[in-house]
Amino acid sequence: MSGKTYGYVRVSTKTQKEDRQLSAMQAFGIPTEYILIEKQSGKDFDRPIYLQLLGQLRPGDVLVVKSIDRLGRNYDEILEQWASLTKEKRVAIVVLDMPLLDTREDRDLTGTLIADIVLQLLSYVAQTERDFLRQRQAEGIAEAKAKGVRFGPERIPMPAAFEHLAEDWLSGRVSAARAGKELGISRSTFTRRAEEWGKRNGQKRQCV
Repeated sequence: MSGKTYGYVRVSTKTQKEDRQLSAMQAFGIPTEYILIEKQSGKDFDRPIYLQLLGQLRPGDVLVVKSIDRLGRNYDEILEQWASLTKEKRVAIVVLDMPLLDTREDRDLTGTLIADIVLQLLSYVAQTERDFLRQRQAEGIAEAKAKGVRFGPERIPMPAAFEHLAEDWLSGRVSAARAGKELGISRSTFTRRAEEWGKRNGQKRQCV
């Protein structure tokens, strides 16, 4: 005896519309009472409607989603959910936007195998893209730092007397504690900024 067919619809915010996903579910032939709608971000899996659905699913049931990203926020989570549903719960999955991702019983073993291969391939491509993006970001940050661009919180501007005091400190004519006090900043902040100023202007701290 075949199981029930459920549709899972998720939109990331309460202002987004689920109409397109709902229309696809209805066109697939899923009764309205078997379509579960969640309006919540996919940033974690603490989603009450999805968890409710997992509790309802039984072996032989079919879970239909519009796109593969409805199952998780990244391909690691998608793979985990896919394995849990198909291997542990023995639930079939249909991804409407990607017909190859269909594990229903009326498909032969080759079709199921293709679905698993396609999912693994998608996961590999997604991971490769993430690694490439991180590499490009690291290269961009390194290049920006080499050009003097600073990252992190915006730094406080130095008072007008800073350069004069920085030069005096580098020459050993004033202490960092006194200079910082006059500028209204901490000794460590003054020392760091004065060293940076000296480096830009070709001056080094003189030993006194």
